[in-house]
Amino acid sequence: MKYTKKERQNLLLETLEKNPFITDENLASTFNVSVQTIRLDRMELSIPELRERIKSVAAHNLSEEVKSLPIDEVIGEIIDIDLDKQAISLLDITQDHVFARNGIARGHHLFAQANSLAVAVINDELALTRKSNIVFVKPVKAGDRVIAKAVVLSNDMEKNNTEIEVTSKVENDTVFVGHFSMYRVTKS
Repeated sequence: MKYTKKERQNLLLETLEKNPFITDENLASTFNVSVQTIRLDRMELSIPELRERIKSVAAHNLSEEVKSLPIDEVIGEIIDIDLDKQAISLLDITQDHVFARNGIARGHHLFAQANSLAVAVINDELALTRKSNIVFVKPVKAGDRVIAKAVVLSNDMEKNNTEIEVTSKVENDTVFVGHFSMYRVTKS
């Protein structure tokens, strides 16, 4: 469907309101226009590029500080965290993350994103993975953006144990699911 410039820009605003992490390429495909047209629309509407939108959302949503590991040790970029409840991170898959012969992401990158997010969501000084049960659902390729969401399922403070489920998606497709049993302790 062909939109007028005004219609397209209004739809662009609505789309970015719903999903601020969508790429210019995906927007161009959605509206059947060139990437350059999307960039010009964003400039006219004073919408920052994707990287700046991610930073803005992260700054707005990161009211709590990660305690269990240094933030620079988290694989991916944490964009939302509510300690002992849930957390979300993004990981852009580059050529460095994939096998050269088939372009599919190495599984340890997806696991590392999920595992570090499971550690980061713990509201304690120390968190270690006791056990994990993981399933790689679909292949991930270079250029994909993996959005991982960790949800705390239960806390057993007497046993220093927290159960967390991490689901990773590309677009709306689940690509990885992990269940993590975490050991946690407050340093004294």
